Amino acid sequence: MRDVIIAEGVGKTYRLGEQVTAYGLLRERLAQAFKTTFAARTNKPEDEEFWALKDVAFTIGAAEVVGLIGKNGAGKSTLLKILSRITEPTEGRIDLHGKVSSLLEVGIGFHPELSGRENVYLNGAILGMSRKEIRRKFDEIVEFAEIAKFLDTPVKRYSSGMYVRLAFAVAAHLEPDILIVDEVLAVGDSAFQQKCLGKMRDIRSEGRSVIAVSHNMATIANICERVIWLEAGRVKMAGQTQEVVHGYLSEGIEHELSWSPRHPSKREFEYHSVSVLRGDTQEATDAIPGDVPVDVVFDFTIVRPLSDGRLELRLTDEFGEPLFTTTSADVDARRNHAWTQGRHTFTCHIPGNLLAPGQYRISVTHPFGGYDTLHENILSFQVTEQNSVSAIDGRAGKIAPRLDWSRD
Repeated sequence: MRDVIIAEGVGKTYRLGEQVTAYGLLRERLAQAFKTTFAARTNKPEDEEFWALKDVAFTIGAAEVVGLIGKNGAGKSTLLKILSRITEPTEGRIDLHGKVSSLLEVGIGFHPELSGRENVYLNGAILGMSRKEIRRKFDEIVEFAEIAKFLDTPVKRYSSGMYVRLAFAVAAHLEPDILIVDEVLAVGDSAFQQKCLGKMRDIRSEGRSVIAVSHNMATIANICERVIWLEAGRVKMAGQTQEVVHGYLSEGIEHELSWSPRHPSKREFEYHSVSVLRGDTQEATDAIPGDVPVDVVFDFTIVRPLSDGRLELRLTDEFGEPLFTTTSADVDARRNHAWTQGRHTFTCHIPGNLLAPGQYRISVTHPFGGYDTLHENILSFQVTEQNSVSAIDGRAGKIAPRLDWSRD
């Protein structure tokens, strides 16, 4: 399998505070003079060098779907702009073998005053396609985007969802050798997202390559064979999807059996701990048999009067896909409950014979005034195959419940 992308020692540096203007208007000169004076008075350097990427190296083969993951500020967008030839690397090189089509931001590459129809032809021309080639794909693009009714409307009047549908349809159907798709798919509805995932698989089957960027690890696990994990502008890990995603999601998780906030809030609500216990013995353990209940115990204090609210527990699988959310007010028709000052213990009971064998992650909320703060992936635990109906007969599914049946 030949490589269609080869990156060697790629780095990109910016100067913080640097601004480039096309022409020197009076107000811009005054602003620059003010910034220079302010920097001198505060002994702060006017510009500071910042490496958005440093020594990045990887290869992507033909017919590969590769995920690019990392937290905000890790350098993903900068790398995509270099791959898309929007900007040049400061050092190193990237060799691209083939035509690249990029979907980096909603509507990027579209002219707002032109209609959807005109923008399809414009984007095709940018990709170097003839009108005949674009015309051959036109009906397929319109059908995929589901915007036939608005085809001759200027795209500046499109909703964000319409923008995404047309932009993805154009990028994916004009036969690029390499398709780059950023987080923009998060804007579309669920049905359209599934259609896009299917199209990316089709592109791979046709011998072309895809680079997919998403914060949704379930999406990455669903379509990618390999994953590149960026952190602070460098490749932290690259390899098979399951291994890299597991490492990414495990980072920062408390591997102890109880979590406490590092910085107590010192406000109305204060967590002491959140713990995972076996529901039958109340033993603290992260390995629980399939038929044993799981108790998640919340220990907290209401320091001062707090408006009605609730605690939330969100459970995800090892790839970060949400399985369910439950709250301390599930039995309250108002979906909230009153708080009483003092120390409290709330316990969420997850029944045995519900979860299939696997690794699970817990996120919880922190009541704070009129809204909640989310503490993500604070704990993890494993449901083992011991006594699990899923392990006994190999049934499929992300949950493995024993359900009541009746017979007449």
